[in-house]
Amino acid sequence: MPRVVHFQMYADNPSRAERFYADVFDWELNQWAGDDTFWLINTGDDSQPGINGGMLVRPEPSATTTVVMQVPSVDEYSERITGAGGTVTIPKFAIPGVGYAAYFIDTEGNPIGIFQDDEGAA
Repeated sequence: MPRVVHFQMYADNPSRAERFYADVFDWELNQWAGDDTFWLINTGDDSQPGINGGMLVRPEPSATTTVVMQVPSVDEYSERITGAGGTVTIPKFAIPGVGYAAYFIDTEGNPIGIFQDDEGAA
């Protein structure tokens, strides 16, 4: 079965977006050598589950991507996201028997989501 192996994000202000994702999720963003419009995004250790991605300068206003990150605490990361300039679009809600989720708009206008495993969610 095909799996997601990459995600693509867009930014109006790449420096601001780089600071946001580094501050909130500790991601590393590195500009692609010789290309001032593309950044590689390293989301963590390759020996762990997850995917890496890329960020481009937004080519048009409608260019957007939604990604969902698994976090240890929706409450903690909701505070981190809003503290770094993100805006809540759907506050924390339970997915019964599965976990908790919340959705936001980041500093670049991209929708993002966070998810916390919790079989006891009701």
